[in-house]
Amino acid sequence: MTVPTIALNDGTQIPQLGFGVFLVDPDDTERIVSDALEAGYRHIDTAAGYNNEEGVGRAIAASGLSRDEIYVTTKLKNDDQGAKTAPIALQRSLDNLGLEQVDLYLIHWPTPAKDLYVETWKALEELRAAGKTRSIGVSNFMVPHLERLLAETDTIPAVNQIELHPYHQQPAVTAFGNEHGIATEAWGPLGQAKYPLLELPEITAVAAAHGKSPAQVVLRWHIQQGNIVFPKSNSRARIAENFDLFDFELSQTEQSSITDLERAGRVGGDPNVVN
Repeated sequence: MTVPTIALNDGTQIPQLGFGVFLVDPDDTERIVSDALEAGYRHIDTAAGYNNEEGVGRAIAASGLSRDEIYVTTKLKNDDQGAKTAPIALQRSLDNLGLEQVDLYLIHWPTPAKDLYVETWKALEELRAAGKTRSIGVSNFMVPHLERLLAETDTIPAVNQIELHPYHQQPAVTAFGNEHGIATEAWGPLGQAKYPLLELPEITAVAAAHGKSPAQVVLRWHIQQGNIVFPKSNSRARIAENFDLFDFELSQTEQSSITDLERAGRVGGDPNVVN
């Protein structure tokens, strides 16, 4: 099964479906990522703050896959923002992953009270030029944060990874991204089980119509929205199920019925106050 790719604004390609390891226990990470790679995933999303980069690296090394077959994202910890500390932090992540280069490096949060994200972004520009990462992007940036980056630096982020699920679709942020060529990545694509998304009739009716699970329907909605998405699971069966999204398609009516669930229902941290 071939996963579609999204063309980024720097000329690179990113698999639209990946596997996330947020809250995956470091002791279990190698096994779980190995299961994901065996299921067909070729895009792994981790972060220094997840404390499981080493397990991701071991799974990649043991997979038998060549480096260019696997797309690897990691993220800069909030405490490592700054012109001097960001390069050290990326090298630490590379050492943890056992890699010479990541495919995508993100500022994890804007942390506006620290007011370091502009100088940090300039450091990421230099890290990309040095070949430490192929692409650079941001995570949890709102429109004012993005506007400032575009005004004060030379590089438009390749992606913005944001909380995005049917109750919280961030239309202003995604519209800004579309206008400026910033691809949208959805974290928490299933709402992190913090509301009964998979039990909503708008979801279960579509699932029944296609003979798919409610989770598959929501993930397919993301794919058709154009989002880059990376569900996570500790279950080998669920990992495989979440990958099985490309043998059905939602109708425009079905797609719209899910989009209409929007209610600004954030379930994660607010980027304006996380510091």
